[in-house]
Amino acid sequence: MSLLASRRVVLGFVAGAAATLVALPAAAANPAAELIERTAAEVIQIIKSTSPGPARQAAMQKVLQTNFDLPYMGQTALGANWNRANEQQHVRFLKAVESAEARAYSERFGQYGGQTVTVGKVTSRPNGVFIVDSRINQSNGQPIKLEWEVRDRGRGLRVTDVKVEGVSMVMTRRSDFNSYIQNNGGTVEPLIKELESRAGR
Repeated sequence: MSLLASRRVVLGFVAGAAATLVALPAAAANPAAELIERTAAEVIQIIKSTSPGPARQAAMQKVLQTNFDLPYMGQTALGANWNRANEQQHVRFLKAVESAEARAYSERFGQYGGQTVTVGKVTSRPNGVFIVDSRINQSNGQPIKLEWEVRDRGRGLRVTDVKVEGVSMVMTRRSDFNSYIQNNGGTVEPLIKELESRAGR
């Protein structure tokens, strides 16, 4: 399996999740649920107003920067390897991950259509984390369960993880990153170069 292959499966589901949004009224009053609604609405507008390519990728990157805590997600995904990298590598890694994520999302939106997303209950946890339950309703097949992890780390509420049928996007990335690092000399630099290459294609 190539680098981030399993992560792309998760990203594909998440991309499909934003195709159309149908929110339950009870959820709409919660700020965490409103964040998910707003993110989906912005993505829908991007799909309607831009064609696949650099413009769509740039627009998607802005949505990710605004609504997702990308530095936190990137550092968490790198895990213990974060402390083995220097400050310059930290900056390059986070920039490359952000670009790669935007490209992955923008490329996958065109592959989905007709799904709806129902936003359900919001669970508040003691550590300041909100879990927003939702599901993708498919025209063919069973609904897919999505859980959005939302928290405020000083910049307002941001998405910090997405679980698809219990599979964490961040932990999937960590598994992919660790595997790549272990198979390429045990250092972070080859991973960063690979991500930079992918982001620039």
